[in-house]
Amino acid sequence: MAFCPVTTQRVDPHSQGSTGPELRVVRPRRAPPAEAARVTRAEVNLAHVRHNLRELQACLQADAEAGPRAQAAAVWCVLKADAYGHGAAAVATTLERAGVAGLCVALLEEGMELRNAGVSCPVLVMGGYWGRHRDGVEALLENNLTPVVYDEQQIETLAATARYLYSGQRRQVDVHLKIDTGMGRLGVREEQLGGVLGALRAAPELRVAGLMTHLACADAESLAETNEQLARFEHTTKLVRRAGFTPSLRHAANSAALLRTPRTHFDLVRPGIAVFGVHPCPASPGEAARIPNLKPVMRVLSEVVALRDLPAGEALGYGHAWRAERPSRIATLPMGYADGLSRALFNRGQVNGEQANRGQVLICGKRVPVVGNVSMDLTMVDVTDIPGVSVLDEVVVLGEQRGRLGEDAISADALAAWSDTVSWECLTSVSRRVPRFYRHP
Repeated sequence: MAFCPVTTQRVDPHSQGSTGPELRVVRPRRAPPAEAARVTRAEVNLAHVRHNLRELQACLQADAEAGPRAQAAAVWCVLKADAYGHGAAAVATTLERAGVAGLCVALLEEGMELRNAGVSCPVLVMGGYWGRHRDGVEALLENNLTPVVYDEQQIETLAATARYLYSGQRRQVDVHLKIDTGMGRLGVREEQLGGVLGALRAAPELRVAGLMTHLACADAESLAETNEQLARFEHTTKLVRRAGFTPSLRHAANSAALLRTPRTHFDLVRPGIAVFGVHPCPASPGEAARIPNLKPVMRVLSEVVALRDLPAGEALGYGHAWRAERPSRIATLPMGYADGLSRALFNRGQVNGEQANRGQVLICGKRVPVVGNVSMDLTMVDVTDIPGVSVLDEVVVLGEQRGRLGEDAISADALAAWSDTVSWECLTSVSRRVPRFYRHP
């Protein structure tokens, strides 16, 4: 699906009955795959999304059977950042058909996108901010999205808007109260809890349906910090219930906690990266972490669009950061950092007497190194050691390739290691101008 830029239209103020011109935002969209002209593309395997959901549910079921829980925790998949770059609408509808209990997003706009795609299951908006004006709060409620709250102003604004929208109706809005147990970003801390609970008590339009926290170190080798956060969460739960609130859903576990620490499962879990086939952390020594058979969901491909032969000693790319140490054959592919191929994936040949190869791609089933600085739209690779490379040959940036010279795969973890970042960023960085093609289950 191709990229269309954001545009604005100036609205005639006289037709709006206002005193000045207003701007209406025309949101970006991706064109249907049939309209995409780019050879660079991302293939999203929705069957693997369903498979990964089943694998995570099996882990939860095994934990429930092995422990004191009456039933396995429900799964609410996290689809923020356009479903980690995979396309929120397609992934959400696939998960809903597969029976997911709920979905989580960060932004109001993300929740509205799911509703516009026909998703009807519960959608939790975790960011806690819905714009500067009341129309954002109205959109939140009118789209039946569940807000996360953590301060008095949010609660007062939600309650006032609910009174306005549901005047004369005996209707409550479900909210989830977020507790900061050590992440330090969002959530109410224990010393502020009294004021927030007081605001909730004064807002009969709202019902505390959920109590949640977020774990900062669930993927760390030591679980000491996670255990400390869980202890704070249990203590705060008692305070909330003592104040007369009866949340029916408690949740804390991200992908790492789901797989490593059954104590974090509570009533529901919020896996994100694992849904897309990336293991959130390795098993620690002596730890009985489950390693489910997760399948990568995204594959990023391009093609060779140009070939040239360089004599030894000739440089290429911005800043001439790479210089050929031998007669070299260089292939150009039409993908760059504007598409999500990190500029950190440069290779500069010999550094302090050693070959400093970082980024690699697959051609003909073999790895070849990125050479020089990655450009905005183009990247060069050294195919000197790959015989018979030609224009139009497939290039795999992320995922597996079976070619005439073998087969191999480049994982999101490998890209992250080369770029000195995390796999989450590698997936979400695949930009909107890279068309997505979906393989349906």
